Amino acid sequence: MTSRLAHVSVPPIAQAGRWAALYDGRHGALIDCSQAVPNRPPPPELAERLASAAASAGSARYGEILGDRTLRAAYAAHVSERYRVAVDPSRVAITSGCNQAFFATMVALGGAGDAVILPVPWYFNHLMTLQMLGLEARPLPLDPANGFLPDALALEALIDERTKAVVLVSPNNPTGAVYPDAVLAEILALCARHGLTLVLDETYRDFLANEAVPHSLFGRSEADDHLVALYSFSKTYAIPGHRAGALVAGSRAMPDIEKVIDCIQICAPRGTQAVLPWAIESLGSFRKASAAEIVARAEVFAQAMEPLAGWRIRQIGAYFAYVEHPFAGEPSGEVSRRLAKELGIVTLPGSFFGPDQERFLRIAFANVDAPAIAEMARRLALPSPSSEPA
Repeated sequence: MTSRLAHVSVPPIAQAGRWAALYDGRHGALIDCSQAVPNRPPPPELAERLASAAASAGSARYGEILGDRTLRAAYAAHVSERYRVAVDPSRVAITSGCNQAFFATMVALGGAGDAVILPVPWYFNHLMTLQMLGLEARPLPLDPANGFLPDALALEALIDERTKAVVLVSPNNPTGAVYPDAVLAEILALCARHGLTLVLDETYRDFLANEAVPHSLFGRSEADDHLVALYSFSKTYAIPGHRAGALVAGSRAMPDIEKVIDCIQICAPRGTQAVLPWAIESLGSFRKASAAEIVARAEVFAQAMEPLAGWRIRQIGAYFAYVEHPFAGEPSGEVSRRLAKELGIVTLPGSFFGPDQERFLRIAFANVDAPAIAEMARRLALPSPSSEPA
């Protein structure tokens, strides 16, 4: 193991799985709120098409590095319709999941010794990627009292000659915060003034209520040279195991991104790519129903948590609630371990998401249905045998 990888954290979901294994079942079934994963299978027709496509001879062959042209065109048309601005297919790359899209983008934008501004709390895989590449993750602390929204002035103060990019996630992982268009536009303009790239991860955008337009950035003059927007098909179509993501980038960035993708995996899974143009066109009602279900589940979660003494939702949206726990002075990792072992509730501790996050837990409520949320609240109300609330 290299010294650089020695400083990269253990994959958090794997750690949560080890905590879950400590539970003896005393309160009933395990309630796993650790990973952001759809708790439903894909629609039957999508599953059937995926199986058929996987069996085809074409799916066993290499495809184009930036993705099959039919899918790039379908995704570009979908983005154009959703954001109400024309996006050319040449600006689209198809990747093996959104994490690969981020990895390829970071390799293309910077090298060892460069810096990337990463708001805290951050998505842990973003941090891990930067650490692996020798890029400095420069933290931008976010204020819970301001809804964990980034402040442009505080961000600008962190920029120096080594800074290459700013990373934002909206809807956010881990907090669930949705960044207003005005905030995103201000930060894109700031990046353009300083010659930086705004990397915007929109994995959870399809879970905005009423398919709201997420932002206006694609139509702004700075977008071609200073914006890379990342996306995941996994959550929207309930196919995380099929590894499909996408990015939209400008003409300057795309040639370098293509080089990186070629060296990582050559192309995203062909069978999945073959089916997704149909899914984009035909599963609009499934997307809307999934979004409505997640919005309703967030309301159920908020109502279930409201009576619990000492527990406080600090932000909620998309798949996540970022919750302040009542055990002051106790490391968040120990709180998560104890909740898993004693109550069978699997969460992720705030410490996985950056410095000064020990008072928080990320609870992925999209993983569980309404009865499981009610059961989680019941267990949280039980006296703790190991620690007393502050």
